[in-house]
Amino acid sequence: MTTSGTTSSHQFRTLAPKDQLRIRPAIALSALRAAAGFWLMIAAIGQLIFVMYIVSFYGSSTVRGDFAAWNKVLPHGYIAGDSIGNAALAGHMLFAAIIMFGGLLQLIPQIRTHAPRFHRWNGRVYMATAVAATVTGIYMVWFRGSAGHAAQQVAITINGLLILACAFMTVRLAMARKLAAHRRWALRLFLVVSGVWFFRVGLMFWIAVNGGPVGFDPATFRGPFLVFLGFAQYLLPLAVLELYLRASDNGSAASRIAMAAVLVILALAIGVGIGVATMGMWWPHI
Repeated sequence: MTTSGTTSSHQFRTLAPKDQLRIRPAIALSALRAAAGFWLMIAAIGQLIFVMYIVSFYGSSTVRGDFAAWNKVLPHGYIAGDSIGNAALAGHMLFAAIIMFGGLLQLIPQIRTHAPRFHRWNGRVYMATAVAATVTGIYMVWFRGSAGHAAQQVAITINGLLILACAFMTVRLAMARKLAAHRRWALRLFLVVSGVWFFRVGLMFWIAVNGGPVGFDPATFRGPFLVFLGFAQYLLPLAVLELYLRASDNGSAASRIAMAAVLVILALAIGVGIGVATMGMWWPHI
């Protein structure tokens, strides 16, 4: 008579090779999800620091009535006499803080499961502010001017249009109760909304790796790398998300492990960018 542990071990050893291989994708899927969680944790830390910076710097200067302080960090910040443009900028920064914080809350599964009413209302606020931030952002790019090349303005505009498209699909699928597809479009929305944050973190990572600005002129804020980054700030995260979803759905064990490794490497790179951005741009103004 054998013990249950001995029987289980014997049964596993006698499995056909193809049956043993069926177990591996599940283990690889766990590794993939752990890597995704690690990436999200690093990104969440960076985005919360960015929110602190927005609230601390722009919020405090607005309360004091010191709107000219915006010009310390923005090339086209406060412009005397431009009431509409100044209001658009103030609203844009307020919306940015709301969507950064609200977007992170939307991704927490425990909130979605145990506080569905809050999840729905927070989602509505998130959608509304994302649309408002997009409209004000596009207005500022084309009517107030911005640093950099025209190609960078086009890249920002495409980012805005993608935000509107993803927001529309996310709401449409939620109303249709197609929740699995809704969550995937919500992830896409989260990434394109985070485009400006990815730009800052990516730029700081690039400067850190190269020991200074390479591929662009910091005085004019123009150069081929900035044009590339202007499009990569949302296209690259979207591409990585699609690869992750494919690997998660029906990928082999090898593809899942490879995707997990990519996510860990990207998380570490983002961590470097967050550290440099925090020390160089955000923390001095918090």
